Amino acid sequence: MSTLGGLYRELLTAFRTAALPTPELDARWLVAEATGLPSTAITLSPDSPVTVEAAEKARSFQARRLQGEPVDRILGHREFWSLEFRLGPATLSPRPDTETIVETCLSLLPDREAAYRLLDLGTGTGAILIALLHERPRASGIGIDQAADALAVAGLNATDNGVAERADFRLGNWMEGLEDEVDLIVSNPPYIPSADIAGLEPEVREHDPLLALDGGLDGLDAYRLIAADAPRLLRPGGLLVFELGIGQEEAVAGLMRRAGFEMLGPARRDLGGVPRALAGRWPGNPRPA
Repeated sequence: MSTLGGLYRELLTAFRTAALPTPELDARWLVAEATGLPSTAITLSPDSPVTVEAAEKARSFQARRLQGEPVDRILGHREFWSLEFRLGPATLSPRPDTETIVETCLSLLPDREAAYRLLDLGTGTGAILIALLHERPRASGIGIDQAADALAVAGLNATDNGVAERADFRLGNWMEGLEDEVDLIVSNPPYIPSADIAGLEPEVREHDPLLALDGGLDGLDAYRLIAADAPRLLRPGGLLVFELGIGQEEAVAGLMRRAGFEMLGPARRDLGGVPRALAGRWPGNPRPA
């Protein structure tokens, strides 16, 4: 019978041999998931026996990882903003870079007790909206996505994280048909230029949904649509916050200025130093017809 430590070393050796970038973490997470034990048990109780079923499950995870499937896709969930989020084939896996968007939104919505109204476009797992609702307990919001399967996952995540009564997930094409007046519009839209999709890392290209990646010829299609239509729904003084791809700050800021937004400083940088969260304020009435 396998032991916990032995199973961990088995996966670790395979991942090191394959030159995976984080073999220790990958092996630890996958063994913990397969056995249903906390990852600390691998260190604290390495001689604990592992059932045949758990060992087989861990080895199936190993095979999937060696074929290039990301760990979080294998696990079916990922932590974001210290909350746990389920994943699905139609959702992106929320990444640490996107926590910069949450930080920016919270800094612009400083009153924890205010009943802010939020709109998250391209919501996916619902991670941004749910994190904001978690931090602003009187706020409520709408999450829009073009993929019904993504919305089903987002609804489960809202329930899991205790904000379901304040989160309304709807199938839609950006702001088309919406009439809800809001204080904040936030979006992590598809921003990869179409021609660049083929050159993405296989873990992204083969496992993330194309709908959430492809931003059109120059990567800016969604930004154009959202910036132009956002003033229709924003209250006077309302906010628009975008996640940016690398090198897109100047172009997206230009789109926002042309739509009438006052830019709120340069983009906030993520932990890697990349300008990531760009914010603008709608000055007020009159709104565009």
